[in-house]
Amino acid sequence: MILDTKRLVGWIVFVICTLLIPFIAMRFTDEINWDLTDFLIMGIVLIGIGIAYEIVSIKSKKTTYKIAFVIGLLGAFLLFWVNGAVGIIGSENQDANLLFGAVFLVGLVGALISRFKAKGMSKTLLVASVVQMMVPMIAIIIWPPSEISWSPSVTGVFLLSGFFAFLFYLSSMLFKRSANNQLNLH
Repeated sequence: MILDTKRLVGWIVFVICTLLIPFIAMRFTDEINWDLTDFLIMGIVLIGIGIAYEIVSIKSKKTTYKIAFVIGLLGAFLLFWVNGAVGIIGSENQDANLLFGAVFLVGLVGALISRFKAKGMSKTLLVASVVQMMVPMIAIIIWPPSEISWSPSVTGVFLLSGFFAFLFYLSSMLFKRSANNQLNLH
């Protein structure tokens, strides 16, 4: 596995530019207040995404598989960022938001069990999309709006979860297409 130096530099520039967004925004607003830990965590996550993509890019020549992988990674990254930054159910400090960790667990365990094969990844991302929608359903039972803030609203939480579930579902369908294309080649 050889990593192209130009691509590596490209990823480093991407990570730096992405981290400059909150760094610069902090100069203009009090709404964004990152400390060194926030920048380190986000930098590590972005570098991890870059490494994961590069490994898939080197290992797979199937465009559909790569697109499915990118969409799944994008969904996971955005879920992590939004949930960590402002929270999906109320603020980022509400325990209900910890339930979204189940989505990451499903993705990680499913990817490892399937050894990143398209058919297994399709099933994994399908389950992740279902779990994504189950989280607010479980949360509303455990922490009803009368007990904790569901800011902006219960409907808003379900719509946002639906957005992430859609990304995981789309990724699942593209992995399924990639798996079917592999079967049709034989």
